[in-house]
Amino acid sequence: MLDVADNCKSNNPTAPVIGLSFFAVASGFLMSLIPLSLGNFGLSPDLAPWLASIFYLGLLLGALRVERLITKMGHRRGFVLFLTLLIASIVAMLLLPHAGIWLGARLLAGFAVAGVFVVVESWLLMANSVKARARRLGIYMAALYGGSALGQLAIGELGTQGVLPYLFVIVLLMMAILAPVLIRSGEPAHQAQLRLSFAESASLSRPAIIGCLVSGLLLGPIYGLMPVYIDNQVDEPTQTGLLMAAIILGGMAVQPLISYLSPRMDKRLLMAMCTLVGLVGVVGAIETSALQLKALSYFILGAASFALYPIAISLACDRLPSIKIVSATEVMLLCYSLGSVAGPLLALTLSEKRHGMMLYLAICLLSTCLYMLLKSVQRLDGQTDSLQN
Repeated sequence: MLDVADNCKSNNPTAPVIGLSFFAVASGFLMSLIPLSLGNFGLSPDLAPWLASIFYLGLLLGALRVERLITKMGHRRGFVLFLTLLIASIVAMLLLPHAGIWLGARLLAGFAVAGVFVVVESWLLMANSVKARARRLGIYMAALYGGSALGQLAIGELGTQGVLPYLFVIVLLMMAILAPVLIRSGEPAHQAQLRLSFAESASLSRPAIIGCLVSGLLLGPIYGLMPVYIDNQVDEPTQTGLLMAAIILGGMAVQPLISYLSPRMDKRLLMAMCTLVGLVGVVGAIETSALQLKALSYFILGAASFALYPIAISLACDRLPSIKIVSATEVMLLCYSLGSVAGPLLALTLSEKRHGMMLYLAICLLSTCLYMLLKSVQRLDGQTDSLQN
């Protein structure tokens, strides 16, 4: 068995990043396509929040199980398996357009996407320094969100009606599979992964856990319900795609800054700053009517919302050896999934209010900002006390 240093040296991120890029375009388009195409398949628009929540329930279940599959199969084969399962879920939706089938398919899709995330995140995080991990995580997030933003633009080009948009998604996922199939080098050396014990999981940074949870509370509704909210606010479907793209482009654009700041400043304070900036985006999205200003506000909101997860997972993995990284990313994905399951349903409770979606996001951002500020101050006080002693 190779040791940790040898494993890190043999680890090349080319295959997962290329595969992830195609996956991100497909997944970004699919997340907006599903709620907007329900009527075309004779399904009720009221199904949208349930489809979003059950997808994240699948993500949660996947977070509990995929580590064993990855340890047994390896990262490359696991990547191929999970993408294949995602394609199968889409085919099932097209062949059997019934509410129960779609709910089951989205549950399977969530499980598959959990596998993709854990494979790619653990593959990239198996680096031998905090700076290398932060740099790789920045590449990962940029590829993920850049692809997702590009996928939103397909709404205007391909529309949301008929089978063609779904076939486009399937083709992209097949191209994602080609990356690990054709690029066979660079996979982390196969080694037994150590599971975090319950005590170790419980001792992971509390702000890291809260950061991943809140990330799910924000991104679950953004992916699952925001396309419908925006569609009700604008006049043309093209504007829906543009504003959704602005959200995700914000998430992509902020990643280099997060990668630079994350190793250099307190991550709790960094998350507090991000959520405060997100509140500015929420206010701007509500108050502005000009498309350009509204797009800028959504861009800012996206930058803040998508920044939390990489900061939180980096905080959780800062002091862990590579043989525990898969288990740690699984725990963080579990926290994210719990938030993602609850998020769309919680946001739905405010749907009767004007701008209820934005009010929900503002509550999440403000409460998280206050919590992270408190934790940052407590940590600073603790450091001061230790220096005095």
